[in-house]
Amino acid sequence: MEPKIRIEDFTYNLPDEKIAKYPLPNRDDSQILIFRNKSISGSVFSNLTDLLPENAFMVFNNTKVVPARLFFRKESGAVIEIFCLEPYNPVEYNLSFASTAKCSWICVVGNNKRWKSGSLKYDASGHKELEGYDLTATKIGPYEDMFIIEFRWKNDITFSQLIETCGKVPIPPYLRRDSEESDTERYQTLYAKMRGSVAAPTAGLHFTEKLLSDIDKKGIKRSELSLHVGAGTFQPVKTEYISDHLMHSEPFSVTIDFLRDLRDKIGKNKVIAVGTTSARCLESLYYLGIQCIKYGKPENIAQWEPYEEREETGSKDSINALVLWLEKENMNVLTARTRIIIVPSYKFRITDILITNFHQPQSTLLLLIAAFIGEKWRDVYNYALNNNFRFLSYGDSSILFR
Repeated sequence: MEPKIRIEDFTYNLPDEKIAKYPLPNRDDSQILIFRNKSISGSVFSNLTDLLPENAFMVFNNTKVVPARLFFRKESGAVIEIFCLEPYNPVEYNLSFASTAKCSWICVVGNNKRWKSGSLKYDASGHKELEGYDLTATKIGPYEDMFIIEFRWKNDITFSQLIETCGKVPIPPYLRRDSEESDTERYQTLYAKMRGSVAAPTAGLHFTEKLLSDIDKKGIKRSELSLHVGAGTFQPVKTEYISDHLMHSEPFSVTIDFLRDLRDKIGKNKVIAVGTTSARCLESLYYLGIQCIKYGKPENIAQWEPYEEREETGSKDSINALVLWLEKENMNVLTARTRIIIVPSYKFRITDILITNFHQPQSTLLLLIAAFIGEKWRDVYNYALNNNFRFLSYGDSSILFR
């Protein structure tokens, strides 16, 4: 049953000066708001280890942001921005990034009305090396409200090398500034490995090597999954009721070893999600397991699937069903997509503790926070606003105990 939730009930006043336009010089100098046992307090992120329960299972999203914004110029001089979202041909991320000479991607096109037809040439702006690539973009056709764009280039380099040279980091639009050299490093977690995101899993931006080492020393199990964050994470809810909002779909993957560890921790140790993307993936795994039990195999997760009436199944049993299916299929990695939306009335199946930044008013991410801690989300955000916390991607952090 889709919940009847008015998005205007999940808003707050966010002054522009509260939005962090740049990160702090040191990642773990950020403030951290602590919500535990319905009480709120503050600390510094470098003290995080002291806040974590022993023997917990801590889940990080190791996706890596790619410089996915490319600028092309028409002969008339008009600049067209092409924002690469997902590979189309080849469809696998690793194969697309390894492509030489050509590949096609699903893209958002800025200034699209100025590009009726024909191929565009990359705006090298006098850089001899970039001119040598002779990079062009051609519209192949529409894709939902986006386009399939084919890229062609020379010099026998991979598409990954190409965009690292030609592309710009896609920092969030609400920062209202162009990306700078510093964003290449700072809009990326230290543990980023799997290329594919167009937005950072920003809860992870606060972690330093020392902090990760301290977590290990405390005996907390660190594990990683990969969910590639799409531009839909910034998509505002434009409908009056959240039931009419189309949630974006995102690809993710986990290893069988990750699932075995998760299965063995559930019920015995606290599961900590670093970021809403990790939480979204963890919760999706529960429903993939339900699909294995019900249909014999996992499918992609539909937006409102968690809200359907069904027989109660334990979280450990659900994850175990996924492990058994992978073993039967002789597979080491599970790859799927999720369109799951987490809003008030959602029952969390896996995530016990959530580390996350502060999110935009009337966003699906704020609804996820409200689902996690209930009506207390208003007190949490009022505390942050009244105590000089910095908001959004480059802002401060919070740790929320369910």
